[in-house]
Amino acid sequence: MDNNIQIATFGGGCFWCIDAAFRRVKGVLNVSSGYAGGEIENPSYQQICTGLTGHAEVVQLDFDSSFVSYNTLLEMFFTLHDATQLNRQGNDVGTQYRSVIYYHDGKQKAESQAMIDALQKQIREPIVTELSPLTNFYPAEQYHQDYYNENPNQGYCSILIAPKLAKFEQYYADKLK
Repeated sequence: MDNNIQIATFGGGCFWCIDAAFRRVKGVLNVSSGYAGGEIENPSYQQICTGLTGHAEVVQLDFDSSFVSYNTLLEMFFTLHDATQLNRQGNDVGTQYRSVIYYHDGKQKAESQAMIDALQKQIREPIVTELSPLTNFYPAEQYHQDYYNENPNQGYCSILIAPKLAKFEQYYADKLK
């Protein structure tokens, strides 16, 4: 495998929004919505929605670090969700919607902690983003993959994701495909 190809795993609420944004980033080669951090193998969406499995909805990215750095992806991640909301994002409530970074190595752990520390100095509310080693990742069902682009007129997509995505695209225009 190319030394520049790396993996990042982030959870920041419903994975549809984060999936849609990262698919637009130059250097992101693949995005997979899925589940991480839980107690059972190969959970279904129905199982994780109970909040009883311990999994978070996440996206896993394969990215080329010669085009986009892990630190830039972290910055983008923190603009896509509210890291001060514990176990929720807006109306999506439950531990499966928690803010979490699953790191793949010590370098990612250190960069993630440094980003959290820097951001915390800029805001009053405590950042509740969990920082944990990745122990498992299970791809979500096929209908969750690239959900926004496949269902742009669905209510959740048009009302909640589209405006957030428009702001993301404006802010990061120089880093998008």
